[in-house]
Parts: sequence; C-alpha cells; structure tokens
Amino acid sequence: MIEATKSENGSQLLLRTLKKQGVEMIFGYPGGAVLPLYDALYDGGIPHILARHEQGALHAAEGYAKVTGKPGVVIVTSGPGATNAITGIADAMSDSLPLVVFTGQVATPGIGKDAFQEADVMGLTMPITKNNYQVRDSKDLPRMINEAFQIATTGRKGPVVIDLPKDISLVKISEKYQETVDLPSYQPTVEPNTLQIQKMMTALAAAKKPVILAGAGVIHGEASTELLVFAEKYNVPIVNTLLGLGTISSVHELFLGMGGMHGSYTANMALTECDLLLNIGSRFDDRLASAPKDFAPNATIVHIDIDPAEIGKVIETAIPIVADAKAALKKALNTPITPPDTQEWRQQNKARKAQYPFSYDRENTDEIKPQKVIEIIGKLTNGEAIIVTDVGQHQMWTAQFYPFRYAHQLVTSGGLGTMGYGIPAGIGAKLGAPEKEVVVIVGDGGFQMTNQELAILNEYGVDLKIIILNNQSLGMVRQWQEKFHNERRSESVFRTQPDFVKMAEAYQIKGSRLANPATLEQELTTIFAEKGPALIEVLVSTTEHVLPMIAPGSPNDQMIGVVNR
Repeated sequence: MIEATKSENGSQLLLRTLKKQGVEMIFGYPGGAVLPLYDALYDGGIPHILARHEQGALHAAEGYAKVTGKPGVVIVTSGPGATNAITGIADAMSDSLPLVVFTGQVATPGIGKDAFQEADVMGLTMPITKNNYQVRDSKDLPRMINEAFQIATTGRKGPVVIDLPKDISLVKISEKYQETVDLPSYQPTVEPNTLQIQKMMTALAAAKKPVILAGAGVIHGEASTELLVFAEKYNVPIVNTLLGLGTISSVHELFLGMGGMHGSYTANMALTECDLLLNIGSRFDDRLASAPKDFAPNATIVHIDIDPAEIGKVIETAIPIVADAKAALKKALNTPITPPDTQEWRQQNKARKAQYPFSYDRENTDEIKPQKVIEIIGKLTNGEAIIVTDVGQHQMWTAQFYPFRYAHQLVTSGGLGTMGYGIPAGIGAKLGAPEKEVVVIVGDGGFQMTNQELAILNEYGVDLKIIILNNQSLGMVRQWQEKFHNERRSESVFRTQPDFVKMAEAYQIKGSRLANPATLEQELTTIFAEKGPALIEVLVSTTEHVLPMIAPGSPNDQMIGVVNR
C-alpha cells in the first residue's frame, strides 16, 4: 500500500498514474463531467490533443496505437461524449488495438437517476471492450488504471474503459492506496505447447503445397522478422490478410498478395489449392473466407492465435496452437525438420503472379483511374510512407496497389469498416511517428464524416498529405448495387458536394483539385515535394469497380473480374 498525498485529488492521482505508465499524449474532448480532470491536465505535464469530435479522438488514438504499438489514451465526457466514443471503441475491439478510454460520469449520487448527461457506460461498452470499470472510490484509481493498461496491451490487445464519476475525480485522497496489479483470472497464454509445434512442423515437412496466412496478430506480436526467417528457411509462400499487409515486403518472391474478397488471383488460388495452411494471427473473417465449408478444402489447417476463442470458430482446425505469434515462430524455428520440397509449388505461384496481376485499363486517358493515383503515390514515397485509409473502394485499391514493405505501415479499419476513420487516424499516426511520411487516402463519402479534424493539422503541426479520391458516390455501396441489386443505385450517388479545396483553405491548408490524366503525375510530384499539410482532391472515374471480387458466400477460387495478362 502507498501513503496518500493529502493535497492530491482523484484527477491528480489519475494523471500521476498515467505518467508512471509512460503515456506520451492524450486525445480527448472536455465537458462538464470531466472538468476536474481537465483542470488537473492544465499543468499535468502530459500533452493533450483536442479533437473536434469524440469519434475523432478515438480514431486518432487508434492511429497512434497502430503505428507505435503503444496504448492510445482518450478522455471524453459523460452522456453524449461517451456515446460518441462508442464507434471508435468498437473499432478498436474489432481490430485488437490497445486503448485506455476514460469516460466522464455524473456524480455517484446521480448514477441511475437519469441525471443530466448520464449514460450507462458500463452497459454500453461491456460487449465492445476487453474490460470496463466504474470507479466508486478514488483510492482504487491507480490499481484500476494499471490493470487497464495491462489488459489492453497483453494477450489479444484491445480497448479498456474506465468510467469516472465527477465527484470521484474531485475528492481528496485520504487513505492508503494500492498500485499493484493482481489479476489471477487473467493469464493470457503466450508460450505455445511444444507438442503442438512439433505436430505443425511434422505436417510442414510432409507438405507439397504449404501456405502461410499472416494476419494482424503477426504485427501485434512484433513477429515480422521471425515470420520472414521461417518462410525463407522452409520456402513457404505467404498470403496476407488486409490487416496483415506489411508483415512481408510486397516485392518479396514469397509474397503472393492479399487474400479474400478483393485479394489477388494468386493468393486466393493458393488458399484454395494448398495442402497445408499455417494461419498465424488471422481470425478467418468472412471477408477472407466467405464460404467456410469450401475454404482450403484439401488442407491441413494449423491456426496460431493468442486468443483461444478464435481457433475453430470459423474454420475447423486440425492443429490448434494458442500462443503469441513471435513465441510460436521462435519455437518452430528451433524445432528441426527436413524442409519440404516446395519448388514446383513456388514456380506455379510465380507464374500466376506474372499472368494474373492486379490490373486496370491503363490505356484509358479520358479519365483518371484511382489505381493509377495509388501507384504514383507508391512511387513518390518509395513505398516507405505510412499509409492511412478510410473505408470503401479506395481502401481496397490501396491494399492492392500500394507497395507495402514493413509492419505497422498500413493504418486502416478492418473488422468494423468504419467510414470517417481516415482523417483522425492519420493525425494519430503522424503524431505517433513524426519522423515518417504519412499519407491519408480517403473517399469523398468518408471524408465528409470527420473532416472537421482538419482543424488539428496546423494547430499541432501535423504534416499530412491527404488524397480524396472523389468518384462522387459511396463507391463500394454503388459497386454492390451494380453487381447484386440490378444496378439500382439507391442513395449511393452524391448529387451535390461541397468545394473540398475551399474547405481546406478555410482550415488554412493548401488545397488542390486534380482532374487532368495527362498532368496527374507531375502535379502530384510537385505537391508531394512541398512541406506542410495539403489536401489533394483527385476527380477519378465514377464507374470503376474494385476487381477481382468474390461474391458473398462464394469460394475463394470463384473470382469475378480476373484479368489474364
């Protein structure tokens, strides 16, 4: 137990505990229930980033968490402040991102009495957090905060909410308090079972067509180096999920591309024809395996995941391994086997990559193709930029055409598919990695959901290049309507739009509108060479589809729009 400082109130104790946790910055938005906390923050010594909407604060914290691997910390007020944060919390839960979110709450005597700006934060967030707390005694704050950080950053990472009644943040601490974390029922399995690793390696030695499916768990486990060493040692091709992109360089000969609904022909055929599938850190979501009964039908399935609930949930697994990705790969590398002969299999995949690349109509000079924009950005940034996307067609084109090379490079909303994610997540990514070039690619739909966060750029010196691929529609919605709903474009096309360039200028940001295919590359080159934030609206084709595509419920080898070179 630690002796309380008589002059310290709950808010001051909270901030002191955050400092001990090494918190670098806080994202948030003040309001009545958290005024004592913001008063303490005034000279609390931790930088605060003032978002323009609570959803923006959450997504910014997610972007920070994605590029740094550290927990994002957020403060919002009670009632609508907390409910506005729900989307970001759910997004972080879906993509396994560590957040610690403090929600203000009405004073304890008013809880449950419909007090002004009261919301049942505990009930609302229970299904979308790893854990949540409501503080009823200020002396519990240090323990709860330390527990929250441990839970958020270990095992399968995720968000934790701490609901803080206003009176708790004001009361002076008079009793001894505990900082020590004691969570006997929370003991994530990190080290793999040796026998299961031996089974996996025995299956690998006998395989003729093995494939590694590398998901976000490899990134969260900081296991990209071990993955590459393992793949090269045994000559096993790698397919990435969307959130696994960057675990292996896109130019590596063992990389087959992204798998799933808008994945490459090579990757999806490899998933279909393999005889051994080593899933490392992917949850077999429905965008990857939309027809689970037909997924990898001839393969022995090995699933390495730190969350035991994911193993066997979607795909029947022959060799389950509950473990951290890095620990499992290290043990596998120390389990000697005779390497499988994969030469013929690799040659087959190499030929497919050459014959069926991601493609589009490169000869069309009448309109700007969105894929071309991504390719140019890849060239201008040498494939080294952190790329942040919103959600929709542009997200998939980015996944297909940007040359990702390292982990933590792609910041995107995968599981929840949250429109409005891009701008605030890009801000958080740049604040988390100020030495990196950060490019945000958004659609005209998602941009209009959170564009108020542009106000942050100049206020905090955030140097972002923001590309709006404007196809004057909710592109992915329109594509599905055209493919599966008899081309009935119900409320998916924007008849009117704001002037995005003037909007940028209103925030004192350089704005440009690019519409000429002939001068596109030169104009982008000039803009990217300039310092400072910039918003670039690119008027792209209004009819383009993301291809290839697997129709919902279809097996991975049944792709629409595959182009044979």
